[in-house]
Amino acid sequence: MPMIKPTLAAIALLCWTGCAMAQADDHGDDARWSIAIHGGAGTIKRDKITPEQDKAIREALGTALAAGSKVLKDGGSAIDAVTATIMILENDPNFNAGKGAVFTWDKTNELDSSIMDGSDLSAGAVAGINGTKNPILLARAVKDHSPHVMLSGEGANQFSREQGLEQVTPDYYATPYRLQQIEDLLARKVSAADVDYKFGTVGAVAMDQEGHMAAGTSTGGMTGKRWGRIGDSPIIGAGTYADDRSCAISATGSGEYFIRLGVAHEICTRVRMRWPIAIEEAQLTVPKDEAGNYTYAIHASEFMLPDAEIQQIADDVIAELGELGGDGGIIYATPWGQAGYSFNTAGMYRGRATSAGEQSVSIYGDEE
Repeated sequence: MPMIKPTLAAIALLCWTGCAMAQADDHGDDARWSIAIHGGAGTIKRDKITPEQDKAIREALGTALAAGSKVLKDGGSAIDAVTATIMILENDPNFNAGKGAVFTWDKTNELDSSIMDGSDLSAGAVAGINGTKNPILLARAVKDHSPHVMLSGEGANQFSREQGLEQVTPDYYATPYRLQQIEDLLARKVSAADVDYKFGTVGAVAMDQEGHMAAGTSTGGMTGKRWGRIGDSPIIGAGTYADDRSCAISATGSGEYFIRLGVAHEICTRVRMRWPIAIEEAQLTVPKDEAGNYTYAIHASEFMLPDAEIQQIADDVIAELGELGGDGGIIYATPWGQAGYSFNTAGMYRGRATSAGEQSVSIYGDEE
């Protein structure tokens, strides 16, 4: 994507627009909220997905998006919206998280998940677990009910049982499609790259009516993974990050590269650093009086980064990921109500909704 540089005048105009929006909220209009979701990225092309699969995936994304949107519209928290959304995706066998998780080299399931609250930077994560029906609930329990950020393996499984979370037997995660994937891989009929033609990790990011951010991610990992491999999904700062001062991010793709670049945190940091600079640039466009003083002082509460700047920051980091050799994408939400995505693959299962009435579900790269 080409670099988009808004003019200073355009930025100033956005400031005045933001001021007007703040005033509208003060007069009783509905508060803003936003949500974005994903169900994985990869070589997602029309010739690789049947019409039946296309329909089922869109319906699943739509159901999850509606659930998260309802929480936010009703005044619920971003962290609750993210949790509710991801649970629905974990329960759907079309995705690589919870029911429908991929198999390891040893034909077992090792699931990872994480969640983060941007209001206080609290976070919880689990890696290499099994037995818990909804891994996102276990990540949430680690955040809410333990002094730790990440638990793994049998210790995390034990904590799940102690927390009273719903348990399942190993066969719960299995689907014929995932079993065929690992059988093909082990029989060396195809390469691991061919088996994993798409990444089915799921995630959600949201901003609630209080302006608080949250992000969550859940995955079964990589088909045929060995030696307890862990990707970016449970790693705060790589696959998941949320900060009220910048944005919320959930990632999907080739996890090793997302870890090396710290993608989720990197995007949030660039947004946070860009905001005060943009305010200073906008201030320069404000008219001055005869004494040379600005006639209006732009305040942070009245200012938002333009959509194009947010998108450019996300695109730049994903481009750097590609330069390292990584594939995948991210979804984002901002404190100003924006929700979107960036990816360098042929497609990404995705959706977004905002209080402004925007709502969409997409699969392929040529869709909005």
